[in-house]
Amino acid sequence: MISVQDLELRAGARLLMESVTFRLDAGDKIGLVGRNGAGKTTLTKVLAGQALPAAGTVSRSGEIGYLPQDPRSGDPDQLARNRILSARNLDDVISRMRAAEADMASEKDTVRDKAMARYGRLEAEFLAGGGYAAEAEAASIASNLALPDRVLAQPLRTLSGGQRRRVELARILFSGADTMLLDEPTNHLDADSIVWLRDFLSAHQGGLLVISHDVELLEQTVNKVFHLDANRAEIDIYNMGWKTYLTQRETDERRRRRERDNAQKKAQVLMDQANKMRAKATKAVAAQNMARRAEKLLAGIEGPRVADRVAALRFPEPAPCGKTPLTADGLSKSYGSLEIFTDVDLAIDRGSRVVVLGLNGAGKTTLLRLLSGMEAADTGDVVPGHGLKLGYYAQEHETLDVNRTVLENMRSAAPELKDAEVRGVLGSFLFSGDDVDKPAGVLSGGEKTRLALATLVASSANVLLLDEPTNNLDPASREEILAALRNYAGAVVLVTHDEGAVQALNPERVVLLPDGVEDLWNQTYQDLVSLA
Repeated sequence: MISVQDLELRAGARLLMESVTFRLDAGDKIGLVGRNGAGKTTLTKVLAGQALPAAGTVSRSGEIGYLPQDPRSGDPDQLARNRILSARNLDDVISRMRAAEADMASEKDTVRDKAMARYGRLEAEFLAGGGYAAEAEAASIASNLALPDRVLAQPLRTLSGGQRRRVELARILFSGADTMLLDEPTNHLDADSIVWLRDFLSAHQGGLLVISHDVELLEQTVNKVFHLDANRAEIDIYNMGWKTYLTQRETDERRRRRERDNAQKKAQVLMDQANKMRAKATKAVAAQNMARRAEKLLAGIEGPRVADRVAALRFPEPAPCGKTPLTADGLSKSYGSLEIFTDVDLAIDRGSRVVVLGLNGAGKTTLLRLLSGMEAADTGDVVPGHGLKLGYYAQEHETLDVNRTVLENMRSAAPELKDAEVRGVLGSFLFSGDDVDKPAGVLSGGEKTRLALATLVASSANVLLLDEPTNNLDPASREEILAALRNYAGAVVLVTHDEGAVQALNPERVVLLPDGVEDLWNQTYQDLVSLA
């Protein structure tokens, strides 16, 4: 369990929260909400012990499973299956059992006898850790998160960002952790996996703190809501479920508004009376006391709740280009013996709108990486047309240099812009003051999303490659990016699980992976978006 006392968190010089105290006990299922940049990811890192607070204490007991937005842990050469099993230390035992089995086939009696004795001890250790039932449990969790056997048999380094994240989620769910801290666990999940995850978390008996923009997950899972108010640097704690929280928060705001209006009216009456009394010298002291009462009355009420700022998301005015600015011919890609796709052809015409669909692991992200030039195809060519200016939004934010600041990343993306123009663009994406001097590596997932989108704004790109651009965005910011998609005049190649993003794009064509089949868009494909 986790106990927090007088916690203070900062992002650089900016205060995120102070004097925060709460407990996370068994059975507590907390939905942590607030706008992008409010401090949700920072708080979960501190709770998990991966970052230190500016002040206050965090006490932990029991096993804690933490899913960050951008998991990078684990040996890249480790098999995905072994990574999941390592949550209960079963990967090492199984590896040693396989080695013992090989030695048991030896022709040498001494080697064979030692191996048989060693195998017996290892099997007892394996059974104590859950044994074959645990292996089956891990396989079931992986399957429900759309991780088939062929993916589990691959090294982590060969997996896509979405697959890598699902492996980490499977590992945490399999671990049996007493407390789970999950940062956007539904990212990269298809519709069936999301439904399964909601049921799994609902049945979890331990503690849970989840950051999610999936309203249905919050409705089904949480029994408490922590709202991070970025304007007041505080956490509002609601000991209730999601729907009740929404109603209560609106009720609280109406009550605060009434109290504020009544206090202001009373204070105004007192001030008016004090002003009349000041004209008489004999009543100057009484007038002063009355004015103090008015000031005290106003000081005791909470000011109006300031609406959260939303980034002014927009895409660039596309630079002039030829009729077909980007062409791909006969692309194929494999990782070792694993074939991702073969013989994919694509012609992106000026202003065209294309959505790429396929099951998880079908190669959607890989295709965009090939088109962007971040990765080379095994066969085939990517041919830039006349005037091509490419903008690539990567779901894992690989286009950002995590060791450079927000401002430095932006200057690299738009070297022709003056400093004031660069800062103006960043300001419209809610990066101002000291925020522009933060290293990109310490940003939350939502902040990285905003920075990556900001670099596109200044690019004058006429072809955008967008890989899950609505991930990690709060609802208001998501609506901004959907509006930007609707209004962008250039060409777009989109990969997404977000049905709303596809509707905003209004695509003309669809590419189905791994076969590379291209078709005119029709409404029957809309049903595949959340499943792909």
